[in-house]
Amino acid sequence: MDNHSTHDLHDKRLADAWATLQAHSDKGLPLHTDPSRLAFADPEFLLRRETRGLRMQLELMKPDLEMRAHGIENTVVVFGSARFRSEEESGALIAQAEAAGDSVAADRWRKLARSSHYYEKARAFGKMVAQYSNDREPQDKLFVCTGGGPGIMQAANRGAYEGGGLSVGLAIALPMEEEANPYVTPALSFKFHYFAIRKMHFMMRAKALVAFPGGFGTLDELFEVITLVQTKKAKPVPIVLFGSDYWKQLINFEFLAEEGVISPNDVKLIEYVDAPQDAWAYIKTFYKL
Repeated sequence: MDNHSTHDLHDKRLADAWATLQAHSDKGLPLHTDPSRLAFADPEFLLRRETRGLRMQLELMKPDLEMRAHGIENTVVVFGSARFRSEEESGALIAQAEAAGDSVAADRWRKLARSSHYYEKARAFGKMVAQYSNDREPQDKLFVCTGGGPGIMQAANRGAYEGGGLSVGLAIALPMEEEANPYVTPALSFKFHYFAIRKMHFMMRAKALVAFPGGFGTLDELFEVITLVQTKKAKPVPIVLFGSDYWKQLINFEFLAEEGVISPNDVKLIEYVDAPQDAWAYIKTFYKL
């Protein structure tokens, strides 16, 4: 056969969608006023109730493809309060409130400053995970994954960044939510509309969960994981509660077992720790790393 009858295996057989949109724009035809605009370029259509399934599928697909492209197969998920700040930032916020004569804000920041040591410990833990993974083969690497926000989430991403590793941020779009913290690897920073899809992504690659003290969001995410493991919808993973005094005062798992609403073996799904090295040692022991 001559050259005119052969074809490149990688040649595209369909017109490139982006090129089609660009050509539309080059002709001076604004998409938002074109009643015949392409379906995937029509935000009003994509936001209809009937297309909710498509939006959920896209939220599932986009982070999955990006994480695969960056070799993110195994993660250590870190949960915790978005309100905790570093010791340095806590001090600055207290001083700022006092200078402004805002005693209410100053008292609030003083209360939260008592928990700033958790920020520093989450930061140290994130650094341990990253440093361990730096010298591993791609299939053996572990990556820190958080909700992408401030507080404990920022601390774990920050530690991973300081340890020379990539880290993932799975943020949720909320009216009061801040932008993703600056320590998430930019290509691995995702934002979700649907809590359910976001929680799926937390679990899809999770090899361990470390829950620092937190509020409703932390509890929601923690019990999601415990339930999946308890019901064997997910394989057993280390579930580490960081801050034994906090967690034992907040939740009495032994009482639940005594009342018969959970099995005594369910209590064994959880490990309490108070130091970053203990959390990391438990995970390493679990997997015989």
